[in-house]
Amino acid sequence: MSNQLQTETSPYLIQHKDNPVHWYSWNEEAFQKAKELEKPIFLSIGYSTCHWCHVMAHESFEDEEVAELMNEAFICIKVDREERPDVDGIYMTAIQLLTGSGGWPLNVILTPDKKPFFGGTYFPKESRFGRIGMLDLVPRVSQVWKTDKEKAVSSADSLTEAIKRYSSSDIGVTLDDNIFKSAFGDLLTRFDETYGGFGERPKFPTPHNLAFLLRYWKNTNDDKALKIVTKTLEEMSKGGIWDHIGFGFHRYSTDQQWLLPHFEKMLYDQALLAVAYTEAFQATKNELFRETAEKIFDYVLRDMQSPDGGFYSAEDADSEGEEGKFYVWSIEEIRKILQKDSDNFIKVFNINETGNFFEEATGQRTGSNIPHLKENINELALKLKIEPTALKENIEISRQKLYEEREKRIHPLKDDKVLVDWNGLMIKAFAKAYKVFGVEKYLRAAQSAVNFISKQMQNEDGELNHSFRNNKKTEEAFLDDYAFLVDGLIELYQASFEPRYLKSAIELNNKSIELFWDSEDGGFFMKSQNGEELITRQKEIYDGAIPSGNSVAMSNLLKLALLTGNNELEQKADQLSKAFSKSVENNPSVYTQLLCGLDFALKNPKHIIFSYKEDSKELKEKINELNRKYEPNQLITLITNQTVDELSALNLDIKSKVPVEGKISAYICTNKSCSEPINDISQVI
Repeated sequence: MSNQLQTETSPYLIQHKDNPVHWYSWNEEAFQKAKELEKPIFLSIGYSTCHWCHVMAHESFEDEEVAELMNEAFICIKVDREERPDVDGIYMTAIQLLTGSGGWPLNVILTPDKKPFFGGTYFPKESRFGRIGMLDLVPRVSQVWKTDKEKAVSSADSLTEAIKRYSSSDIGVTLDDNIFKSAFGDLLTRFDETYGGFGERPKFPTPHNLAFLLRYWKNTNDDKALKIVTKTLEEMSKGGIWDHIGFGFHRYSTDQQWLLPHFEKMLYDQALLAVAYTEAFQATKNELFRETAEKIFDYVLRDMQSPDGGFYSAEDADSEGEEGKFYVWSIEEIRKILQKDSDNFIKVFNINETGNFFEEATGQRTGSNIPHLKENINELALKLKIEPTALKENIEISRQKLYEEREKRIHPLKDDKVLVDWNGLMIKAFAKAYKVFGVEKYLRAAQSAVNFISKQMQNEDGELNHSFRNNKKTEEAFLDDYAFLVDGLIELYQASFEPRYLKSAIELNNKSIELFWDSEDGGFFMKSQNGEELITRQKEIYDGAIPSGNSVAMSNLLKLALLTGNNELEQKADQLSKAFSKSVENNPSVYTQLLCGLDFALKNPKHIIFSYKEDSKELKEKINELNRKYEPNQLITLITNQTVDELSALNLDIKSKVPVEGKISAYICTNKSCSEPINDISQVI
């Protein structure tokens, strides 16, 4: 046997192709070999930009002594969690049930029939501070397997049954709007009034919490909800979690102040946070939120879009073997590069001689600095006795110089695989931003990504593939791929009013029902009924770093029901909410994306249908005015002579919505009924 990863396309698996560990990818050959040799399986799951995955790889998987032990005791399998979220989801649940927590790297010991009986996250090479090391762990597990295999198998059977119970629906009654107050109360309790965000450390962005809170504020006029959103977004944009030199958000903050991030940049964070800042701008008209959203898009278009239009997955935290090295600065570097302008930059971004970048393991200062703000530029300008506009211009010139110098450094690895689900999130973000800001390149970016997916990642039967890299499609798609792409297509129709995007959204939504819907208990499975059989077929509803596919699918069902008049979709959404209602009632603040869908269902969403014969500059301006308002539960359909036939095929009621007396006419539909036609568009506004 030898390492089998040489032919893989995943950047994460390729990182391990030269390990002395005899890695297999997740395939039937590996499981057959485990059965033939009666060996347990060592399953290691991670992703290419995971810092602690790199650490464990260097310490253990590249070490001949550890590798020899592993090769003797196990059949070893490597999995990229971004390529196989279904496999990752099952075994993450196993480790959470075993240990009470989880994370990556994820290392699990399985029986040859894929059932887990032991595992954890990071294991060092040698045992230290109560954490068992690989040199001790492997012989112990091997000994148990040789001398007490029945106990290990029995433990695996029990844990597998627990995973199945955990993954099943918890059916209750239809949720009502009392759940919103409960979720708000939970979030208010956890809100950090000093630094924004929730809890102490580490701090994750969780943009879906902010999306829910904006909707709660809209419905209740409770300014505390709006304060949580604005304070969090302001503090994040000042902190080190935001890349002040090249833009974009790092993955999360290791401290309470948003200063010290884990430096990897994930596409999904850019997408979700861009939406949060765009919606916050709609609600408040705070220019900081617009500027931050636009800078996120600048970063994504510059560094994360392929020439063919798809969006790459992530950028690593490490370069030259050190986390954050690409992003930090000594005060001497800044003085040398900026010369006479360095004093302003040093004061504005809190650069100092000893550095503010601490080694996480030791707590020692490194002499390096993470640029960050403690006050906004206008406040700083007053203290420095500089006119705010002049200070901003000076800082921007300095930023560009530092960016150009930083580009000469060795870059972190870019994970250049294209994932449909994360691209769906980015398509939505660009489409929404075009609606609100009117920037044409945002619309083009969303359209290019859709074109890429339809050309490269969709089969003739309409089914999607999950991942694409080096001209190879890998893995059939999962629920998240369909749900997030449908969400993006609905938003893209709202931005462009091209019926083809609405048609694609409907077709993919129908395909997701065909492949993933649970006809017995309601809700969607993560994995297709046609896919590989794993030890259980999971359903996911928890809104973690990324919203769950079920939460997004609920909003899709409701929006498409409103746009098409198909009440069966609304019934599906009701079944979905019932399927998970007990879990949501028990802890509503961890299902905030689902609550956004529930808000759409319960708060009388509006469908505004504009009907006119030809293109109208006046109507476009009025729609732009509507789009600049914060109305999260509003959808618009545009009917012209050119689109009426296509739209009528999607919604039979469209043909009755004709322009009256040849004028632009509007119909406002809510609560299953539509108004008489309105010819005064200002009245609609």
